[in-house]
Amino acid sequence: MIECLIPLMLSTTPVPIPPDARIEPSVTIEHGITRVDPYAWIRQKELPEVIALIEAENAYADAMTPGLQGLRDQLYGEYMGRIVEDDEEVPWASADGWTYRSRTMQGEDYPIVERRIDDKWEVVLDPNALSKAGDHEFFNITNWEVSPSGRYLAWLQDTSGYEHCTLRIRDLETGEDLVDQLENVGSFSLAWLDDAHVFYTRIDDANRPHQVWRHELSTDIATDGLVWQEDDERFWVGVDRFRDGAGVVVSLGSQTTGESLFIPVDTPAAQPVSVLGRVDGVEYDVDHVPGAFVVRINDAGKNFRVIELAQDGEGDIREVVAHDPEVYVTGISAFADALVLSERRGGYTALEVIDRSTGQGRVVPLPEQVSTVGLGGNRVFDSDTVRVRYQSPVSPVSTVDLSLGDLEWTVLKHKEVPNWDSSKYTVRRVEVEARDGTPIPVSLVTRANVEPDGSNPMLLYGYGSYGSSMNPRFSSTRPSLIDRGVVYAIAHVRGGGEMGRHWYEEGKFKNKRNTFTDFIDVRDGLVERGWANPERIAIEGGSAGGLLIGAVLNMRPDMCTVAHAQVPFVDVMNTMLDPTIPLTVGEYEEWGNPNEVDFYKYMLSYSPYDNVGPKDYPAILVTAGLNDPRVHYWEPTKWTQRLRDYNTSDNPVVLRTNMGAGHGGASGRYGRLKEIAWEDAFLLDRLGLSGDKPS
Repeated sequence: MIECLIPLMLSTTPVPIPPDARIEPSVTIEHGITRVDPYAWIRQKELPEVIALIEAENAYADAMTPGLQGLRDQLYGEYMGRIVEDDEEVPWASADGWTYRSRTMQGEDYPIVERRIDDKWEVVLDPNALSKAGDHEFFNITNWEVSPSGRYLAWLQDTSGYEHCTLRIRDLETGEDLVDQLENVGSFSLAWLDDAHVFYTRIDDANRPHQVWRHELSTDIATDGLVWQEDDERFWVGVDRFRDGAGVVVSLGSQTTGESLFIPVDTPAAQPVSVLGRVDGVEYDVDHVPGAFVVRINDAGKNFRVIELAQDGEGDIREVVAHDPEVYVTGISAFADALVLSERRGGYTALEVIDRSTGQGRVVPLPEQVSTVGLGGNRVFDSDTVRVRYQSPVSPVSTVDLSLGDLEWTVLKHKEVPNWDSSKYTVRRVEVEARDGTPIPVSLVTRANVEPDGSNPMLLYGYGSYGSSMNPRFSSTRPSLIDRGVVYAIAHVRGGGEMGRHWYEEGKFKNKRNTFTDFIDVRDGLVERGWANPERIAIEGGSAGGLLIGAVLNMRPDMCTVAHAQVPFVDVMNTMLDPTIPLTVGEYEEWGNPNEVDFYKYMLSYSPYDNVGPKDYPAILVTAGLNDPRVHYWEPTKWTQRLRDYNTSDNPVVLRTNMGAGHGGASGRYGRLKEIAWEDAFLLDRLGLSGDKPS
């Protein structure tokens, strides 16, 4: 009898045991309130024990999901089946006389940039070659700009994910890289004033872009000129070149206040001059037309108005577009004969064209209501058309030329998506009433034959911070979930900007809990209407959306079967009480300043890490980046440990960290698709769909 049992015993696969980090309590007292952090030591990245813990977590994640490799491979194959590997963007004209394009090649991770004047395309920038030459696991071109004549190329490259960039410059006439190479440069802003002067930003110890510098070609970088230093830690700096070539603009912004500084093209060494000064609580940004600034400003209302003032400061300010409580102006782009306003109307993106000679405004009609429209790269000021990008959850990206005269809509390219049939899908917008009576918009994407009969699995996505809107976009990966019967829902909760500026303000500071209760109420409302089976719900959010996920799991752990928190901001108190951490001081204008007792208590009431307790948590997947400068690795790592300490269910808490990436995950397109396949397989398995084939 014993001999018969031995083969059975040997074939039994033991349940993997999750890593169990040591507890070393760290006690802090703020405002008379004592907090105990058992895992504060995990913040010490230099400790070998920390890296060993994260690697053990990755091993545990793999050990917990060995049977999902086939599904991951299948999903990855489906994703690849919906992209054209050899593809190119519609070429665009630049003011330097060249025509540019971006294209991808089979087997290569990154798009290359090419240009032509005649018929022959020449390579301007090849990130694939640069990445291979440096043997970089992570590689990201965060910005690139060509000088006004087209002679020189400057670009910013990040090789860690930590958003510390190298600025490199190339002579496109000779193909030679100049000796000018600057390290530890800010990761996004870059502007040529003329062919001799390029402007860039530098970062402080908290990873905040706080300085703008000017570099003159063929000079020692040690002689670069400091253009502006911003000492108010709430503000970030940026720099850009006006489309009409008048000069560069230095943008200074916090969460609640803005300022713009101007440097004319004919005086590169001049001190920048403020366009409208700085008034606490007033935000503005500017574009330029010959002799005048065009300004988007919220001095007369939350949703912004548009004004024009002379560059020399003479004369009166002229109102171009009055404030409208129903229309949220989110951006302005100036051209020779027209202004193009980016807007939100009724919760949807919109474009409005303002004739500069008559002041008449016309809203651009769109093919679908539940959609997303925005300006593309428009480099030519004196143009009678603008490049537009349009998409919806069922309509792949279209590249369009929009006539500024008659609003004629000329589609230049529908992005090819193999194996895609839009007629098989339906997108709709519904509203769910929140507990305070506020209607919350929800975008739903389903198969066309799905009915609200109470049987559907659902993936509910949310964000709800910084006034950022979760626009309904096309995804080449989501159909793999929807084809398996999943209802994909985006909850446009307060804290975002979908319904206007007030929507943001109703979900920040001491209104932050609205974000979380809106999400819960949307979930419950969709269940009541039959759109979701309450036993088959997944929830997902990233970064500040990860805060949303963490908060609602503490408030309502029964609201879902599985949760995915991507690079989640969950250790709110420890992060916001440490001004040395990137983003912290500037974030006081988003969450509140915890050095003030009222804000401290309010933030403590929802901080996911501080409110973990003995509860039956659902299965939870946490994903992170070791080099993330925005949400540091230790937040999701500590949270994972604490969830396991208190979880009273048998559901697993799984942490998966990319050891060579930052906030956005893998940099290459193939690596990123593999990450998504891993994550989606986990969700599908927990929804009971791991064995289902797409229909």
